[in-house]
Amino acid sequence: MAHDSNGAPLSQALDMAGLVDYQEGSIVSRTVIDEKAGTVTAFAFAEGQGLSEHTAPFDAMVYVLDGEVEVTISGTALSVKQGEMVIMPANEPHALRAVKPFKMVLTMIREKAAA
Repeated sequence: MAHDSNGAPLSQALDMAGLVDYQEGSIVSRTVIDEKAGTVTAFAFAEGQGLSEHTAPFDAMVYVLDGEVEVTISGTALSVKQGEMVIMPANEPHALRAVKPFKMVLTMIREKAAA
């Protein structure tokens, strides 16, 4: 079986939520793709865990695989649940807090395609 440089199996269907497991009091992550153009990372957050307010120089998309998270973007709180997504704009302060244990895929695009 072929794997990419991060150990993710190539050319097969995977259960994305199964790539990370919940750990009490912790945040678990696994990089799926890490390229110059962008990253895809799976996360599992225990209830109450989160990421404090910060900014990033690139747009980032959060897709919730399981559970529920409160995403705050520029002071506005959003409840994001399983099957929903939100885009966090570049250079806007944002934070995440697990309302319930939740899993997400974070996709960040660092480069725009050439025209």
